[in-house]
Amino acid sequence: MDAPIYSLSLNFAVRIVRLCQYLTEEKRAYILSKQLMRSGTSIGANLREAKFAQSKKDFTAKCTIALKEAGETQYWLELLHQTELLSEKEYQSISADCNELVAILVSTVKSSKSKPE
Repeated sequence: MDAPIYSLSLNFAVRIVRLCQYLTEEKRAYILSKQLMRSGTSIGANLREAKFAQSKKDFTAKCTIALKEAGETQYWLELLHQTELLSEKEYQSISADCNELVAILVSTVKSSKSKPE
């Protein structure tokens, strides 16, 4: 797997943590913040596990989980935007980062599944 995704996912997790702090302190959106925190930080955690996978199958499984978590994160971000807890500018910025992770993960999972053991 391409090494930049590790730093991208860590930087994204940092943004998610800061966003969740803002959502709880300024918007009092505790439940939504908790959901976003869980899924948004899980992407990098699963990628870190994939980095040290025991097999190709394990690597693919961890990357697939990271992709699912990224998809869930997209959902929470869209919900926060549509309920006006995130401004258009805030949403566009963090959503672009999430979409970039999704695109890389889709490519990684596809390529991992197509390679023989």
